[in-house]
Amino acid sequence: MKFEYQARDAEGKIVTGVLDAPDQKLAAERLRNTLKLSVIDLKEKIPSQFELLIAKINPFKGKVKSKELVIFSRQLSTLVGAGVPIVQGLGILEQQAETPVFKAVLTSVKTDIEAGLGIADAMKKFPAVFSTLYVSMIRAGEVGGILDTILERLSAYLEQSEALKAKVKAAMMYPVIVAIIAGTITIFLMLFVIPTFKDIFSSFGSELPLPTRVVIGISDFIKGHIFIVLAMPVAGFFAFKKFAKTESGKRMIDSQSLKLPVFGILLKKVAIAKFTRTLGTLMRSGVPILQGLETVAATSGNVIIEGAILSCRESVKDGGRLVEPLRKSNLFPPMVVQMIGVGEETGSLDTMLMRVADFYDQEVDTAVKGLTSMIEPLIMVFMGVVIGGIVIAMFLPMLSLGDLASKMG
Repeated sequence: MKFEYQARDAEGKIVTGVLDAPDQKLAAERLRNTLKLSVIDLKEKIPSQFELLIAKINPFKGKVKSKELVIFSRQLSTLVGAGVPIVQGLGILEQQAETPVFKAVLTSVKTDIEAGLGIADAMKKFPAVFSTLYVSMIRAGEVGGILDTILERLSAYLEQSEALKAKVKAAMMYPVIVAIIAGTITIFLMLFVIPTFKDIFSSFGSELPLPTRVVIGISDFIKGHIFIVLAMPVAGFFAFKKFAKTESGKRMIDSQSLKLPVFGILLKKVAIAKFTRTLGTLMRSGVPILQGLETVAATSGNVIIEGAILSCRESVKDGGRLVEPLRKSNLFPPMVVQMIGVGEETGSLDTMLMRVADFYDQEVDTAVKGLTSMIEPLIMVFMGVVIGGIVIAMFLPMLSLGDLASKMG
């Protein structure tokens, strides 16, 4: 909640401003005890319609890149580790912020902390920037008095997560780019090259081979309905996005994506690496396992894996073990299940989780390299079949050009 205040400072000057606080009583306490002000007037701030509209359109969401957050976390970790107070550290990083949105977020966080709000609570106001996992670890650092250590672990975790994400993007980028190039070349041939050949063939007055007629027919359709052809992929993309937002659609897509012949294996390995590293980092940072599992489930990015993790949480909550629901889910390989089981039995679950994460980071590396080397020839074959097929279909009539010319003579 926001409160407008009018108060008097130590020099007797009247100051006004806006303060964030859970309630009016706590707001008054912060003004008196933290800001050393004598409260004259304090009331809840009612936002205007314009402010509500602005908040709805852009409440600091979706504009801070993950790379910027990684750099911020590493820099803040270094500053706090060197003994710089958190408010001073945020002030330094606020001045260095590259984007106006992140600068505004850091300004708000710093102001809230100066007003007496906890670091985690101040960051929690910006869920699009600071994830549940991020806030949970910061809170654990505050409570345990080891914020510098937590920031170091958080920085390492974010850097490794970003590296993992970059590997997957690299694997997906190549086939997408080549597919776009192949599609562009095909459309160009259909719109500009095939019609020229059609005009030449029409003067022969003889029936063309079937492949040639099929290609010319496709060319005529594309040329006559070009806007529909171009609109179909766009419409399909938005329809897919809308379907993916529904509960049933998301479940179906997430389930099928894990079953894909080649990409499914990669996605599973990425999910295992993310699950083990996230849970291991949270446990090492002092976050209780139930809260850790809840946070990991919320950040899994796949409803099937989220369901498996929540089953683990229920098992642990009821006094059971983590390993049994993992085994029943059939999502985690036996080696992973066994290592987690050993970690539970020996009391070194966090260490075992981090070892599994390191192993699966290497597995993702290997899978990405294998995927890239396998996709390359497949794409070349695809391009050869599509574009080569069009070229051959157009030159088939040329093979009998001598016969056609003699008939015309």
